[in-house]
Amino acid sequence: MCRCLRVSTSGYYEWSKRLPSARQRDNEHLLGRIHALHQDSRGTLGAGRMHEDLVEEGLMVCPNRVARLRAVAGLQGWPSPKRRGHRAQPVLTPPGVRNTEIKTQQAKLYLYVVLDLFDQRIVGWSMHHRQDRQMVIRAVQMAVWQRQERHPLILHSDRGSQFRSGDYQDYLAANDLLCSMSAVGHCGDNAACEGVFGLLKRERIYRTTYPTLDAARSDVFEYIARCHNPWVRRRRVKQDQKFSALFKQSVISGVEPVSGI
Repeated sequence: MCRCLRVSTSGYYEWSKRLPSARQRDNEHLLGRIHALHQDSRGTLGAGRMHEDLVEEGLMVCPNRVARLRAVAGLQGWPSPKRRGHRAQPVLTPPGVRNTEIKTQQAKLYLYVVLDLFDQRIVGWSMHHRQDRQMVIRAVQMAVWQRQERHPLILHSDRGSQFRSGDYQDYLAANDLLCSMSAVGHCGDNAACEGVFGLLKRERIYRTTYPTLDAARSDVFEYIARCHNPWVRRRRVKQDQKFSALFKQSVISGVEPVSGI
């Protein structure tokens, strides 16, 4: 074999007894974490979000290395569905309440969420097989319990009957929440919430068959608490660190720099 490969016998035996290099050992450890994150996310994470999770764990790795090891292992994230044509971008709206439905083999499960537009966290949610105003109040109630300040807050929604009900409006007034609604049929009413629902459906709902309502509730709760909210929180912390570095006081003059465009 050495003669066919045109290598020396001593060189072959030296290569066969050689221990793995430090780079190879790091790649094996990193590939183990990549496999674990891929399994934990049910195959939805791409190279970019997986790189963020690895950096959060304290691993010093670049995005290209993560992408290369994923390709070697044959791992691929869940791609976004392609859309035909072009759609106009809706305007941004204040934090608001919105609902969606999840199909199960038992019945439909309705989900209401309260989204904080500042960092895209879901701060309140409720799920039930019957859609009524009490579902909305429970979702807002959960968001109110997590508030740290008591100053007035704007809560935006569309003009659905559950949002115009007397019980819902009374609850908002009792908790210093200002109700905000746009004109009928405004395309930007639910833009922010629909983006979150798109992620939820693409990464979980469209890939899972739920036999019961309880199974759907458990999976949606797991996605919000363990996937979506931690991910957007890490992105917000990373952005805050970038901006704080721009506004640090100068060591020489002690004057804060003025940022411009």
